[in-house]
Amino acid sequence: MTPPPAPPADLLVRNIGQLVSCEPGLGKGPLGIIGRAALASAEGRICWVGPDARLDGEVVRCAEARVVDAGGRVALPGFVDSHTHLVFAGSREHEYAMRARGATYQEIAAAGGGILSTVRATRGASVDELVDLARARLDLMLRHGTTTCEAKSGYALTTADEVKMLEAIARLDAEHPVTVMPTFCGAHEVPPEFRGRTEAYVDLVVEEMLPEVARRGLARHVDVFCEEGVFSVAQSRRILEAGARLGLRAKFHADEFVTLGGAELAAEVGALSADHLLKARIEGIARMKAAGVTATLLPGTAFFLGLPYAPARAFLETGVRVALASDFNPGSSMGPNLQLVMTMAVSQMKMTMEEALLG
Repeated sequence: MTPPPAPPADLLVRNIGQLVSCEPGLGKGPLGIIGRAALASAEGRICWVGPDARLDGEVVRCAEARVVDAGGRVALPGFVDSHTHLVFAGSREHEYAMRARGATYQEIAAAGGGILSTVRATRGASVDELVDLARARLDLMLRHGTTTCEAKSGYALTTADEVKMLEAIARLDAEHPVTVMPTFCGAHEVPPEFRGRTEAYVDLVVEEMLPEVARRGLARHVDVFCEEGVFSVAQSRRILEAGARLGLRAKFHADEFVTLGGAELAAEVGALSADHLLKARIEGIARMKAAGVTATLLPGTAFFLGLPYAPARAFLETGVRVALASDFNPGSSMGPNLQLVMTMAVSQMKMTMEEALLG
């Protein structure tokens, strides 16, 4: 069967100084850069890119097509922020002062701050309130060039409230120009009512939360904070494997503060990504390469917490694909600007500009 003809272009962008295609075969270098370029789109999808001089002879346009003069600027794909905690209520600016006086992330959490501080505020917020708060954050992301982001639950830690967070994420995806991809992260922390009973909370996540989230179709991924004092490797494995049985792909917090074996676990469960990885072992990095796991590095968090940066070059030189993300959240990275994240990756983690942009 002959495919239907492509619709005529309804938007033309001309006089682009450099078009960064991120497809090496389309232009020069690893970024596939086309100089003096143009692009055309039809019904919201790019249908042609190439030298401006060839556009008129190669593109069929509709009579009312809009033409935009780029004025010699750069055109590149929108940024994808693959690790954010976009939806939350409350504020934790007082923790910054505590950190400036020498308190660690763990000490702040032990004093009642940290994730559980945000949990208290988020439990008390309605879906409408969460959507309104997050919409303003998405507006800021879009102004910095992000057109797709992942957003996690994990600041509510009851079945009903985790569902509430994911419903807010679904509304944001439907209503905002930024595409928002949902991740269930009910195992972000142990809630106060389960303090000292972590295994019982894991039972709740596996036996009640995950099935309910999957039944409602509210998430595409499952995340867990695999970290000393939060969820062990064995507990994390159980949660991630339960999610996989329900069709949710693993992408999780690993080896951020201590070397726990999160990188190795990511390889074992076939995770889409392991994130943070400041303390990943060389053996874990090698296993991630063999299993095709992406390393999502979050330099904004290391900067904000005053920690050593993740060993980006070790991942890259081992052949692990590296992604960069903001880890936008109220306590340890209150910044959604991926342009700044890329700057940190180049200046602090010694990635090349091409590696950072492709990440």
